Parts: sequence; C-alpha cells; structure tokens
Amino acid sequence: MLSNHSQRLAAIALTGRVLGVLYRQHPQNQAAAPLYTALADPSWAEQWPVQSPALAEIAQRMAEGLEYAREPLSEAYQRLFIGPYALPAAPWGSVYLDKENVLFGDSMLELRQWMRENGIAHQLEQNEPEDHIGTLLMLAAWLAERGHQQRVDELLAWHLLPWAGRFLELFSEKAVHPFYQGLGDFTRLTLAGWREALLVPVTRKELYY
Repeated sequence: MLSNHSQRLAAIALTGRVLGVLYRQHPQNQAAAPLYTALADPSWAEQWPVQSPALAEIAQRMAEGLEYAREPLSEAYQRLFIGPYALPAAPWGSVYLDKENVLFGDSMLELRQWMRENGIAHQLEQNEPEDHIGTLLMLAAWLAERGHQQRVDELLAWHLLPWAGRFLELFSEKAVHPFYQGLGDFTRLTLAGWREALLVPVTRKELYY
C-alpha cells in the first residue's frame, strides 16, 4: 500500500517513468541504456516502491531475459511494438474499448478531450494515438511529478486501468520472451499498487478484444 499522498505521487512518478520507458523506448535508445543496465542486477527489486512477494522472481526473470539467446531484446521489441507483422498484444487502449478494435476510437478521443480540458499538451510523432500504454504511464508520472493528484487519479481510473489488465494479460501470455513476460507481470503488480490508493472509482468499461 502506498501510504500518504506525497509518497504515493513520488512512487507513481518514479515507477510510471521507468515502466513508460520500457514500453515506449527501443532498447537500443541511448537514453534508455542506464535503465537496462540497472535492470541487469535484480537487487533493484528491494527498492521498488510497490512491493510484492513475487517481485524478486520477476526481477530475476527480467535480468535473465536481457541476455536471452533465442531472441535479442531489440528484435523482441520490434516484434511486440513495431511490426511489420500484427502485434501479439496491441498497446493502445481503443483497440480493447472500441467495438471495431480500431486505433483513434471513441475512448482515445475521450482521452484527448480530457487532456484538452486539463491543459495537457502532449506531442507525439506521426500523429500516434495518445492511449499507448507507455505514453499513459509516462503521462501519469508527469502529472505526479507536478503534484496533480486529482488528474493522476482521473487518468488512471478513466483512461488506463479499465483496459490495462486485459492488455497485460495478453502481453504476458504472448510475448514469448522472458524479459517482456516479466515486464507484463511487473506492470500488473505495480498498477495494483497504484490502484489501492485511488480516490476515484475505476470506470467499468466493456472490453472487445
């Protein structure tokens, strides 16, 4: 359980940025290199703000996955997040929340409207949808860093948590790579910790994927 408000926001700021980088940044991106170096030593789990008995095993699995001989990490990232073939688990919310399983669906437009109403401007390359799992994790971190507790809770309860569980279930199941299987479990554990202290009820939405 993340105790008081300031500790909770600090934890979301740290954990959201770490997880966001792992989903958004290619492993060969130089800016992400220090993070992957840190993950190679599974003792980081002892300091993670959201604790669980399963975390040490997940950290070990991710560390071993960094040197997975059957598929280099960069190739796995390409397969899981870029293509060219169909992605095993689409990382965009509207794929799960729209009956047609499309990008830029109604749920993404609702997220964009919420961002406008709250004065949140987010620049993405190539007109990419804002409801990418990594983008939302980093946005939660950005809001937490600025002390916007109400906006953090709204983002999580309305725009991330309603579909993230389904994505992470598929992602862990279909990643076929120890690092990314561990990342899915790691993210699920962390989001459960975030959810415990939510002051806004998580919206129930029908999932179509």
